[in-house]
Amino acid sequence: MDRLIYTVASGAKHVLEQQATTSNNLANLNTTGFRAQLDTFRAVPVQGEGLPTRTFVVNNTVGADFSSGPLQMTGRDLDVAIKGPGWIAVQNADGTESYTRNGALQASPNGVLTTPSGQTIMGEGGPITIPPDVTVTVGGDGTISTISNVERPAAPVILGRLKLVNPDQNSLTRGDDGLFRMKDGSSAPADPAVRVAGGALEGSNVNAVDAMVSMIGLARSFETQMSLMKNAENNAAKASQILALN
Repeated sequence: MDRLIYTVASGAKHVLEQQATTSNNLANLNTTGFRAQLDTFRAVPVQGEGLPTRTFVVNNTVGADFSSGPLQMTGRDLDVAIKGPGWIAVQNADGTESYTRNGALQASPNGVLTTPSGQTIMGEGGPITIPPDVTVTVGGDGTISTISNVERPAAPVILGRLKLVNPDQNSLTRGDDGLFRMKDGSSAPADPAVRVAGGALEGSNVNAVDAMVSMIGLARSFETQMSLMKNAENNAAKASQILALN
């Protein structure tokens, strides 16, 4: 049997993985702050007897596109969009820290500031609690302040400052929940240079046209792999006929 089928199978397998990644990116086209996932592969020559004419496809790295998405003005008090590089720190249920670009903040029934999925937003001094009957304002440096809607005149009250971080992109890894974490499990320090825009959200950085073109290219690549496998099958059948005649 021609060992070509093994190299073709490895190529077809990774084409399917790339299709899954591209499909996931398209599914998150409208997800706030989503970062497109990138898969890269490399060819490794098959070591053995004879000439190195065959290669396997192996995983190289799985990364993300960290370019900024478009800003969408919403006018909502608790919507925050990061301008340029940076992340909003959130606390997971197990106490660890993760990072997100989704600034659609919410106040829990207890007033604690959280993400749409329920993670607690980290402030530089701990979680931030929003009191009732107030108007919330987010400053450009992430400072959360409120003005009472009941008392008149009312003075602004500073509740805290969002923990905004900007770690090295190479030190981040994406989790299954879509949040990013430090690869070594540590917590990134707050970066005062990170700026935010209140009343706005950052859209996904997935380019729909590029993703669709990639899907078409991957489909054609998979067809090529299947064609090579069919050729290997035909070659094996012809070889069997020749050996039978001899």
